[in-house]
Amino acid sequence: MAAQSNNGAGLGENEPTAGYRMNHLMLRIRDPKPSLDFYVGLMGMRTVFTANTGPFTIYYLGYPQTEEHRADPESFSRDVRAHSTLTRTLGLLELCHYHGSELQPATYHATGNDPPHLGFNHIGFTVPDVKAAVKRLGEAGVSVIKDVGGGPVDGIPITAWEKEKGIAHGELSHHFENIFRQIAFVKDPDGYLIEIVPNDLEE
Repeated sequence: MAAQSNNGAGLGENEPTAGYRMNHLMLRIRDPKPSLDFYVGLMGMRTVFTANTGPFTIYYLGYPQTEEHRADPESFSRDVRAHSTLTRTLGLLELCHYHGSELQPATYHATGNDPPHLGFNHIGFTVPDVKAAVKRLGEAGVSVIKDVGGGPVDGIPITAWEKEKGIAHGELSHHFENIFRQIAFVKDPDGYLIEIVPNDLEE
């Protein structure tokens, strides 16, 4: 099936959605320590701010985009929080820890990848060298679900449950298979899938 364009008409300055932006994504986390070890320590994100609201604590994370901010994460945090910059910064990740969840015996199950409760699938990160990134993450104890060069595995991109239901029938296109071999998938501490994509993806 050929890809279809759903872009609609061009966006003029007076369109109702002209100022809309994708700002952040929120994930529930069971325990902030392993989650911050993963996203800050292993994935290289930096904390924009942390706020204890009473029943839960939120951690906003992002990637510094300038040399100054990369050299000084406190400056990055301060500048993003100032002058309404937070709402204008794209690609932020909000981790939300509901106090006491770390004492519960099970992690969050609604990661979007457990049939029949499918929905949210993954967060994508781009890196200069996928193989090196996966090797480093694996050595740090991160669960590698699909390594670079590998083909489809159950649930990535289609679950066996979907195939059994006749939901996703047909063969993957050669074009997509080529792209798929260049990417890898790992799991974060709560079981959310993380897609690792090369900066220079070969189409």
